[in-house]
Amino acid sequence: MSIRWEEITYENTAYLESALKLYDQSFPMEVREPHHVFLESLKYSGKSFPNTFKFLIGFEGEQLVSFATAHYLAEVNTGFIVYICIDPHIRSKGLGSKTLVRMEEILNEDAIQAGNDSLKTILLETEKLEAVHTAREKEDCVKRNRFFERNNYVRLETIEYIQPPLHEDGEHVPLQLFSKQAGKDQLSIEEIKTMVKIMYKEKYFNVNKIDRYLLEDCLKKMGITTSSNLYN
Repeated sequence: MSIRWEEITYENTAYLESALKLYDQSFPMEVREPHHVFLESLKYSGKSFPNTFKFLIGFEGEQLVSFATAHYLAEVNTGFIVYICIDPHIRSKGLGSKTLVRMEEILNEDAIQAGNDSLKTILLETEKLEAVHTAREKEDCVKRNRFFERNNYVRLETIEYIQPPLHEDGEHVPLQLFSKQAGKDQLSIEEIKTMVKIMYKEKYFNVNKIDRYLLEDCLKKMGITTSSNLYN
């Protein structure tokens, strides 16, 4: 399968609507953020260097068949993959792994541009099996976890991770946090906590505009303390 890669930017959103249709079909509502957040992410990326936001799309011929979105968090030299989505009619052809690998390459390029030798770590969130609602969601969750494990992502067992509410009056969502790192040394709990704090600041505060006190409450539930100037 030959894939042509492009990136959606704030200046070029021609394929954004098509990508978001695929997005709406692929994720349950509680982990699906409002569409305007993608535009906010693209806009913020243009003024936040060396922090960046990437919206990768893949085409087979003229058909949009996959996308992935991610943040590069310069303060901790870490990539945070937010979503990866594959056309359900083309699954099991290696497209998911190709999309993931291409996004990893892009994040590593951002790390080098920020002055590092390479990217230190990539983090991503996935649903917990015990939190799914239907047999179909359970099947998808199992497949998704196996997919990341096949691509050398490891669940971080040392933290009971939660995602802050993505919708007004929503609830925080317990999720699994997976990582893939360049070196062989395991991340310490303090390194993980610092990465989560920066994820929360760059993604959920600066882009999603979630109230800082709500975010601090979620961090506290994970055993993570914050300084008074974290969100300055």
